[in-house]
Parts: sequence; structure tokens; C-alpha cells
Amino acid sequence: MTHPSTHPSPVPPFSARAGPADVLQGLGLLFRAGNLIFRTPALKRLSALCAAVTLVALGALFALLWRYTPDLLGWMWTRPGPWYSQALWYLVLVLMFLVLLVVGANVVVPLVLAPLQDPLSELTEAQCGGYTSPPFRLGSFLQGLATSLGHTLARLSLLLLGLAVIFPLNLIPVVGNIAWTVLGTLWTTLWLAGEHLAAPMTRHQYPFAEVRRVMRQRWLLCLGFGAGVYVLLWVPILNTLFLPVAVVGGTLLYRGLLAVGNVPPPPSAGPAGK
Repeated sequence: MTHPSTHPSPVPPFSARAGPADVLQGLGLLFRAGNLIFRTPALKRLSALCAAVTLVALGALFALLWRYTPDLLGWMWTRPGPWYSQALWYLVLVLMFLVLLVVGANVVVPLVLAPLQDPLSELTEAQCGGYTSPPFRLGSFLQGLATSLGHTLARLSLLLLGLAVIFPLNLIPVVGNIAWTVLGTLWTTLWLAGEHLAAPMTRHQYPFAEVRRVMRQRWLLCLGFGAGVYVLLWVPILNTLFLPVAVVGGTLLYRGLLAVGNVPPPPSAGPAGK
């Protein structure tokens, strides 16, 4: 059972209207999420479990990409002979490795940790107030797990589809490789925000069209949040916590938008929708 927090509500005080400050407020969700995790024992325990699994998954992914990214780039652009061309080739190699590592982390880790994402989100909402986690029932748990995995796979497919659309840019040496890296980073950043905003909204039975509408309306807020999660992946040790922080931050994003009326009351009949 989750006891009510004695701290002030963690729901972020967003403005009801979009503005340039949204970017900083989106970034600030990471600190708000981290603070909530470390002061809530149940969230801390789940996050520690996530961190252990994430560490193993990221280590394996890093090793695979370290071994095979040079071969992938060499297939698209043969390593040149002159030193100045080789310097540019290695720069592109580093950029490609970084993008693939971020994309891979957001494909492998969410799939491995999918069963823990809804409990993290529910515990976060309980701390926000106006919500009580439903009692455990095996049938409901299995159904929720299947739904969570299905939606995670669908959202990951959207990420990969977007990257596949711009992948042919890599066939243009140098300029195309750099363009793919920049566009791929922007797409992944926005996708990260949508992925973790969609999770609590899906749990409350909002259609995905509503998620898209909110992201269009508050795209700077989502961009700031997604950029923060993206950068968190590059902070040693803290990057093992990127998924719990992203899940908690995405839930706080949803509750903040709900509080200012940018998101309508949930279609679900749960306590949050009343």
C-alpha cells in the first residue's frame, strides 16, 4: 500500500499556454522525477531493479555496437586513404555510434523492462494525489502486461520507421551521414517525449490521436523533456536510471498537462478520471 506523501505535490505547475519557457520546464521534469524517486521508498526499490537490468542491457549493446558499427559504416562508405578523409570518416563513425547507441537503448531497454513501467507510473500518480493503484489481480496483471508490451512494440516500430525513412541519406557520403545523424537525433528526442507521455495516457485509455494532439500543442515542452532524457543517457552511472526517470517524468508531464486542462479528463473509469 502506498502512503500519501507529506511533501508538496510533485505535479509540475505548467502554464496553460505554450511559450519559450516550456523547454526549460521540460528539462526540469528530470530533476523533479529524480527527487520524487529518491524520496519515495517504493519508487526507489523499483528504480534500483530497473537500474541493474539496464546496466547489463546497455553494456551488451555497447559491446555489440563497438564491434559492428565500423563494418556498417564501411559498407556505406569505404574508409578512404588520405589522412584528412580518414579523420572525417572517423568523425562520422563516432556520430553514427552515438545515434545507434541511443536508438538501441530505447529499443532494448523498454522491451526488457516493460513489465515494470506501469507499476512505476502508477506509484508516481499515487504520489501526485487523486489516484489509487488498483488492487493486484493476476488476470488484470497479465492483460496489462500484454497490452503494455504490444503498445511498446508499436511505439518502437514508429521510432524505427522514422529512422528508416531518413536512412537513405547515409548513401550520400559525409553530408548525408551528418544530416542523418542530426535528423535522427531530433526524431529520437521527440519520440522519447511521446513514448513516455503515451505510457500513462494509454493506461488511462486515451487514444493515440490525443497524444499526438497534445504533443503538437506543447511541442516545446515535449522537446525539452525528450532532450533531457536523451542527454541523461550519456551521464555515467546515472544513465542506468534513465528509464525510471523517463517513466516518472512522463507521468508527471501527463499529470501537469491534465492539471492545466491541456489534456481532458481520462476516458477510463478509474479514480484519476473522476
